[in-house]
Amino acid sequence: MEQSMYLTVKEVASLLGISDSYAYKIMRQLNEELKQKGMIIISGRVNRRYFMERLDYGSAYERETERRD
Repeated sequence: MEQSMYLTVKEVASLLGISDSYAYKIMRQLNEELKQKGMIIISGRVNRRYFMERLDYGSAYERETERRD
């Protein structure tokens, strides 16, 4: 299965080991940052790459992506 460009609240909560409500809070913050940069956002989803970069998962995300190629 191909990985989506966006993470859901369940995926964010699972990755961070937090509750769904706190995951929503983080997603709202990240989406607000993207919105201020002029990006289009999707409510209830967060851009996977931006999430990984902002939470310092960037290098892990890149390694994971490279392995699939």
